[in-house]
Amino acid sequence: MTRGGTNVTRRGQGVAHRRLLRPLTAVSVLGLLAVTLSGCSVDWTDIVGFGWPKGITPEAEANYQLWIGMVIASVVIGGLVWGMIFWTMIFHRKKATDTELPRQFGYNMPLELGLTVLPFLAVAVIFYFTVVVQEKMLHHEPDPEVVVDVTAFQWNWKFGYQKIDFHDHTLSYDGVDQVRKEAMTSKPEGVDAHGEELVGPVQGLNTEDRTYLNFDKIETVGTTGEIPVLVLPSGKRIEFVLNSADVIHAFWVPEFLFKRDVIAWPERNNQVNTFQVAEITKEGAFVGHCAEMCGTYHAMMNFEVRVVSPNDFKAYMDQRIAGKTNAEALEAIKQEPLATTTFPFESRRGLLAPQASNK
Repeated sequence: MTRGGTNVTRRGQGVAHRRLLRPLTAVSVLGLLAVTLSGCSVDWTDIVGFGWPKGITPEAEANYQLWIGMVIASVVIGGLVWGMIFWTMIFHRKKATDTELPRQFGYNMPLELGLTVLPFLAVAVIFYFTVVVQEKMLHHEPDPEVVVDVTAFQWNWKFGYQKIDFHDHTLSYDGVDQVRKEAMTSKPEGVDAHGEELVGPVQGLNTEDRTYLNFDKIETVGTTGEIPVLVLPSGKRIEFVLNSADVIHAFWVPEFLFKRDVIAWPERNNQVNTFQVAEITKEGAFVGHCAEMCGTYHAMMNFEVRVVSPNDFKAYMDQRIAGKTNAEALEAIKQEPLATTTFPFESRRGLLAPQASNK
């Protein structure tokens, strides 16, 4: 009787183990499937967007798909885990009539291997798709069709067209203003008592040296009365070259789903200050921000990206080359001359606050 009872008990424990492994296996498979699907391009992201802006570049679309998929995978895995926890808490609580410890599942080799290997596989899948998207977003082609210089300063922006070279040969332009750039070169500050040149204190440069900044013949500079509008063509590979004239800023267009810090002397600080977009797929106006706390008016440091067709962009550049202002060139191509997505602010810098009169 004892031997038979022992066999029955063992069979019962085996059945219990299998019953426990079934939901765990299902949870693991569903979680791994959800994570795997996070790297796929599917239409359900149009419905479940979690508030993310829809990207307007191929890089942004890849990032959008990755992160939305990862959020869904996290929700699925988290929901299953929490569901099992609460199911255990509710239906397997200790009863007042219980006098023995419940069955223990320690040292269950298949279970422990599964709980070790499956999370590792899930993380590996996430890591793989993250690297794939990261490489796409940071990819640089040697011959972008438009190169834009972006200079950030408290608390506004300067945009210039360094080079334009459409691959269809319909527009070619070299916009570098070498004279202005050379004028920024640090000069010796005289000679000392021994007749040797006095150089600046910052690696031989003056403290106000800005030789790392780029200057272009056609530029758009923001003021407290006008938001800078950066006009770009759709369907063209564009490179952005970022520099700061003072403190750390950050260049961020939400629809790019990408942000890059803008610092002074980027090469000296081992900072990559360029990025590219393969193309902008949607025409229109898109607001941009500084996304790095940079002082009093950081929150108002906005700009606008105006995306137009390649033909309109060529007409716009013709107007700018002819000496027209940014607003006049935009009007010439039937665009709003001023920013439409954000508005300028009045900083009243240098003015005293109203004072009560003394009588």
